[in-house]
Amino acid sequence: MEIYTPEGSIGPTPASRAPAPELLTGRRIGILDNRKPNAGLLLGRLAAQVAERTGAEVAVTETKNAAVACEDQVLERLTKEVQVVLTGSAD
Repeated sequence: MEIYTPEGSIGPTPASRAPAPELLTGRRIGILDNRKPNAGLLLGRLAAQVAERTGAEVAVTETKNAAVACEDQVLERLTKEVQVVLTGSAD
């Protein structure tokens, strides 16, 4: 009989998200639309409501293919032009 122990080596520390800004007033919001059905509509309305409630500004909308990683130039633009990005929508 073999007995297995659940103890094992610990892998690398998982990546963490960037800290959220405490206030959105005066911040620029970007939208990264993954082109799934209604993603652009959902994210656009969400961004508009967040901007209205917080004093932020919706500044940039970019698109990407949901099946592949975002293009470097799109990430670079978002990094340079906005402080908050809204993305992610599923079917």
